[in-house]
Amino acid sequence: MSEEKNPEAAPEIVSNAETDPSDVPPDRLSVNPRSNLFDEEKLRRGVGIRFKGVERTNIEEYCISEGWVRVQAGKSLDRKGQPLTIKLTGPVEAWYEDLGENPPVAKA
Repeated sequence: MSEEKNPEAAPEIVSNAETDPSDVPPDRLSVNPRSNLFDEEKLRRGVGIRFKGVERTNIEEYCISEGWVRVQAGKSLDRKGQPLTIKLTGPVEAWYEDLGENPPVAKA
């Protein structure tokens, strides 16, 4: 039998010490203020994203448990003037950049 991922399952937290839940980024987050996944307070801390083993800085939105990210598709805009995005699937890891060296990392 193949193992299915549960989208409601909490992401795994990887850390060397006991981790405060507020030190781990949320499962889903968006940089678009129009999105219901937008959280300015969490974005101010700086969220680092590693997608398929490579650190990325152009992520518009991510979901750790479902394993996807949204990135802007070139300079194209939709009819409302918002950037067009594409969804890429693969392993996603997130951490807060304000925690310095070896922060707790959330991954599926």
